Amino acid sequence: MPKMRYVILQQHQELQFVEMPEEYAYQLSALNLRLNKEIDKLTADNVPDLPKAIAECDSLELLREDYSLQSGLDYINVLESAFASVQEKKDYPLISLLTEIRALQAQLEQWYEEEEEGVH
Repeated sequence: MPKMRYVILQQHQELQFVEMPEEYAYQLSALNLRLNKEIDKLTADNVPDLPKAIAECDSLELLREDYSLQSGLDYINVLESAFASVQEKKDYPLISLLTEIRALQAQLEQWYEEEEEGVH
């Protein structure tokens, strides 16, 4: 069984719990910090409202039914879709943010495929 880490995100008063393969959790946290730093530079009308990474942990037991785990791949797919739909008005290099998101997305897709095939 692969080792997983959990990235805890906060959006307003809501918490999100994202389950990531251990070797990619830091990348998600770092990507989140970068996106939150750069998002104010976007001039589009439909800029995504991003949660902020607030913690990472090795184990997580959710005690309330109103919270659930989201797979890292599901989370990154939603994130990619949100940024792909942004219609930037100025020359801000939105493509560089999308490239970072898509790089992690591709790594996670490969990781999950290998897990299904039992490569690890």
